Amino acid sequence: MGIDNIFTASFASVFQIILLSSSLLFTVALQSTYGYGAMHSEEYCAMYDICGESSDGKVLNCPYGSPSVKPDDLLSAKIQSLCPTITGNVCCTEQQFDTLRVQVQQAVPILVGCPACLRNFLNLFCELSCSPNQSLFINVTSISEVNGNKTVDGIDFYVTEKFGEGLYDSCKDVKFGTMNTRAIDFVGAGASNYKEWFAFLGAKVPPGFPGSPYSINFKTTIPDSSPMELMNASVYSCNDTSLGCSCGDCPLSPVCSHPEPSPPKKDPCSIRIGSLKVRCVELSMAVLYVVLIFMFFGWVLLQRRRERRRLGYDAEPLLNDMSGEGSTLISNQKEGTHPEEVQFSFVQGCLSRFYRFVAVFLLGLPLLSPFINNFVVAFRTYGRWIARRPTIVLCSSVAMVLLLCLGLLRFEVETRPEKLWVGPGSKAAEEKEFFDSHLAPFYRIEQLIIATIPESEHEKPPSIITEDNIELLFEIQQKVDGIRANYSTSLVTLSDICLKPLGEDCATQSILQYFQMDPDNYDNYGGVEHAEYCFQHYTSAETCFSAFKAPLEPTTALGGFFGDNYSEASAFIITYPVNNAMTKVGDENGKAIAWEKAFIQLAKEELLPMVQSSNLTLSFSTESSIEEELKRESTADVITILVSYIVMFGYISVTLGDTPSHQSSFYLSSKVLLGLSGILLVVLSVLGSVGFFSLIGVKSTLIIMEVIPFLVLAVGVDNMCIIVDAVKRQPSGLPIEEQISNAMGAVGPSITLASLSEILAFAVGSFISMPACRVFSMIAALAVLLDFLLQITAFVALVTLDFLRAKDNRIDCFPCIKVNSSSAEESEDIREERGGLLTRYMKEVHAPFLGLWGVKILVIAVFIAFTLASIALCTRIEPGLEQQIALPRDSYLQGYFSNISEYLRVGPPLYFVVKDYNYSLESKHTNQLCSISQCDSNSLLNEISRASLVPKSSYIAKPAASWLDDFLVWISPEAFSCCRKFVNGSYCPPDDQPPCCFPDEGPCGLGGVCKDCTTCFRHSDLVNDRPTTAQFREKLPWFLDALPSADCAKGGHGAYTNSVDLNGFQSGVIQASEFRTYHTPVNRQGDYVNALRAARDFCSRISASLKMDIFPYSVFYIFFEQYLDIWKIALINLAVALGAVFVVCLVITSSLWSSAIILLVLVMIVLDIMGVMAILGIQLNAVSVVNLVMSIGIAVEFCVHIAHAFMVSTGDRSQRAKIALCTMGASVFSGITLTKLVGVLVLCFATSEIFVVYYFQMYLALVIIGFLHGLVFLPVLLSLFGPPSRYSVVKGQPEDASSSS
Repeated sequence: MGIDNIFTASFASVFQIILLSSSLLFTVALQSTYGYGAMHSEEYCAMYDICGESSDGKVLNCPYGSPSVKPDDLLSAKIQSLCPTITGNVCCTEQQFDTLRVQVQQAVPILVGCPACLRNFLNLFCELSCSPNQSLFINVTSISEVNGNKTVDGIDFYVTEKFGEGLYDSCKDVKFGTMNTRAIDFVGAGASNYKEWFAFLGAKVPPGFPGSPYSINFKTTIPDSSPMELMNASVYSCNDTSLGCSCGDCPLSPVCSHPEPSPPKKDPCSIRIGSLKVRCVELSMAVLYVVLIFMFFGWVLLQRRRERRRLGYDAEPLLNDMSGEGSTLISNQKEGTHPEEVQFSFVQGCLSRFYRFVAVFLLGLPLLSPFINNFVVAFRTYGRWIARRPTIVLCSSVAMVLLLCLGLLRFEVETRPEKLWVGPGSKAAEEKEFFDSHLAPFYRIEQLIIATIPESEHEKPPSIITEDNIELLFEIQQKVDGIRANYSTSLVTLSDICLKPLGEDCATQSILQYFQMDPDNYDNYGGVEHAEYCFQHYTSAETCFSAFKAPLEPTTALGGFFGDNYSEASAFIITYPVNNAMTKVGDENGKAIAWEKAFIQLAKEELLPMVQSSNLTLSFSTESSIEEELKRESTADVITILVSYIVMFGYISVTLGDTPSHQSSFYLSSKVLLGLSGILLVVLSVLGSVGFFSLIGVKSTLIIMEVIPFLVLAVGVDNMCIIVDAVKRQPSGLPIEEQISNAMGAVGPSITLASLSEILAFAVGSFISMPACRVFSMIAALAVLLDFLLQITAFVALVTLDFLRAKDNRIDCFPCIKVNSSSAEESEDIREERGGLLTRYMKEVHAPFLGLWGVKILVIAVFIAFTLASIALCTRIEPGLEQQIALPRDSYLQGYFSNISEYLRVGPPLYFVVKDYNYSLESKHTNQLCSISQCDSNSLLNEISRASLVPKSSYIAKPAASWLDDFLVWISPEAFSCCRKFVNGSYCPPDDQPPCCFPDEGPCGLGGVCKDCTTCFRHSDLVNDRPTTAQFREKLPWFLDALPSADCAKGGHGAYTNSVDLNGFQSGVIQASEFRTYHTPVNRQGDYVNALRAARDFCSRISASLKMDIFPYSVFYIFFEQYLDIWKIALINLAVALGAVFVVCLVITSSLWSSAIILLVLVMIVLDIMGVMAILGIQLNAVSVVNLVMSIGIAVEFCVHIAHAFMVSTGDRSQRAKIALCTMGASVFSGITLTKLVGVLVLCFATSEIFVVYYFQMYLALVIIGFLHGLVFLPVLLSLFGPPSRYSVVKGQPEDASSSS
């Protein structure tokens, strides 16, 4: 921000004062129109001596001409030292030359980095002041009278175009590092050619303003009859070998490498077809789609032909109408048939042996059947054992989870953003730690943005630079200054915590600084006109300097303007930099946080109404605002989450029960108590998971506590519905134990497969480096595991107890109350005779409809088209996470972030940090870093300057502020007013600073205690203008403590106080130092990511070239580093999750065929979700990556139950596909699809935007896409390409035969 420009130099009117001082030396050639007899010849002066002073104390020259004067030897030597081109007679006295020298010394530190520019600039003023031929190119055009004396009021200065262009060309690229800008911005108000520069220098200013007291009209042509000549002093090019400038100050020099051209923006590959422009990836997918469809149609025709040949052209539908049929397994049971045993994999054998061990040794059950090796039989045995001991199983399983819940005693919540979103191994985190510990933590930012409102939507907002608005700004500032925050029995004010580079004034960035933050100065300085004047002269006018003695760039205090049209700004940006400490705890940050809370309260309660009453908008933020708003977000949607749970609970209770025909049977068939118990098990699983991780020291977040129960409930409810539906499908005449046993045998394997897939998919998210997402994934995975274990233990026991309750005619929720037997018999009849509505729909409508060949072909074509379209759309997904989405919708930061993007015209500060800089004379590091004369052409600072010339690709806005350049200039003998020493060798400050001069004692002179001070070094003391190791070691602390002022603007105190780590620098190595610049304005998430990538690429290249350790640092890097390789992270995690699910499917099903089909459907679901993300503009970040990974686990449920039912059914593919839909379709639709849909829909009312975007939108897409793939695409795919049946039906043998055998 603007505070990084602080160097507190009071070098007001540097060049205008030089011009004024030159007027002291002018001698006047009188014009005949004034009766003074003009004379223009060699060895003749145009102006001479001083004839008066203006009202503001500026001296005025006499309009009298006289012959040039031969100076004495001492004066001649002095003039030669500053103006070597002037020899012999001169047109200035010793007193006049001394005054010129004092004023020139202000310019030297700024331009000395480029000797050619400095020499040309000095030549201009030397010729103007002391040239013996002054009258040949200076003509007095007007005079005025002051106290009875004639004084000069205007002159013509004739200069050749060659000199003007040479002067401008030599100086136009010279940097003024302290302000991260060009020197021409100071000397010429950003002139783009020499004519604009001369016009700026020659403008006459009113009294009280810095500049020339008379007008100077620079001319490049002379009238034909005039005896005058054009001044044509020697001019040096910036690439002159004797006065050569660095490549940073003279980038066009032949010895310098030219800036790399901005690489063309890489637009996505596209092909134009007529007037239509199509992206290559989209065209590729279209071509692939056509090829696949033709291949599919060819296969269909081939299959139809084979089928006709085999059936004698009597083809039957894909899915025969099997209305009235039940499940094959149930039919087999009724007909006395059994599935024949099939060989299982090694792992399946291990699982079977595990269940056998549980059944035989732990449960005391005999080995009842040779089918115990069968996974299904193992579940049957396991279910039968639970049904016999429901109370013991329920109590023991719940007790174990309750033990894990004891870990909640160590429950902690993490709210710090850097701990939530930045991994511990982050490169950006390590660099931030290095920067904070070796240099200084970046200051805290408290900010207000006040903006005007356009009259209509399409109109430009009016300017905010009005008298009323500035007065309002003073009122706001008064209230901010009046904040008194309570902290530890003390009152904290802004002055107690603000950043103070120098003195006692806060470095507040506000246009009020143009009035020194004093409302009394508003009228004294000229009101709005003064502010507009300061927009252009903020570096040169002393009255425009801030209260903290530094120039204030308008770009840091204004917003909503274009180019340099500051007067059209539509926003005030007020920034309060506050001292920051490395640790979050402590007195320093504690005071700041207390003040920030009071600041936010003031802004909401008082400032906002004030601003709105003036028809303006206000947005505001503090350093702690995001953290506080995230805390509020964690509790903002509690009601929404509770409503979601209640709705899901209500739906579960209705779904689990039977549909009663009479009210009397409702009390028996309902499952409200069972549904509530199931939800309590979900809550226990979540609490147990959080308790376990709390026990081992893992902190949670409140948003995790809100989302994970919902996810686990959505996952767990599916299995509840499937288990209950499986039990309800059993014949009511069987004992409860057998019903539970058969149900567990039927759905146990698919539940296990789905749950293990979900657990593994969730666990994969723990590999993501972002702590919040990693913890989220770990807690979710363990919660789903505990929920699964409770479902196959406690919930099965609860189902047993509930069915025993119904069989005993006891009312739901009040099991102590019994009803008469007629209601119970009616309930049994309903269960026996009536099928569910969804079941009938699946048998009579859904399955037959999918059996039509036309529908089948259409389904395949549509789903393939959507998948290929999603692949093309995936390339449009952008990485990032908008700040507005991460905050509550009603957060005051929503408007703040919008205004930042709209109004801010300067990017975040960018620091290039150099490790282990060896400053010894023998080392090459100094010339490899600096950018002044004699520095390497490919030095760090020169390369930064070149990069700033292509900001669109480098994202670097300006050349860097270089402490090293300024230090080398500061010790330079040419900068004779900077590095000085007393006779005793101690530091002597410039003549305009104490003890040399005290402001209260009047104007500073050349005498006093500093009259004997000398420069620190002569050229003979330096080695190639570079200090020795000892000289560097001794003078660097002097430089960093030196106050900048008008006499020496290069003092390092304030600007570079924290730029160098002096710890251990006596060894010859500086452990850390930084060079400061700015990024270009970054408004979008992609801009932040690209800026970070460009800075790292730049440093990587420079580090390799210079063989030095250099890295970039900016405050936002730590939060955006994850997006550099977010696509790689996403693809790896998705691949691992899909691989894990595939392995689980392969192990449990022992079918590569079916596992491959499930994997294909899961890949299509994930791709389709990503396509929806692109359509909805959902960005790719750690949250969406976790959601995508978890979607794999959740999507398994839509597929695995149908696939398992297909595998265990008998018949051809058509029959088995219908059986799968008839047996599991209703359960998948009601227990999985509708349950999730009901819970997800409630989230659309959440106040947190992140809930709406990343949980409502993404999960709604998952539910819809999963339903379509699981109940539409998968059955059709299985009916065409499904694996063969795992079982063959064999008629049961007579009992006597079996017994005899």
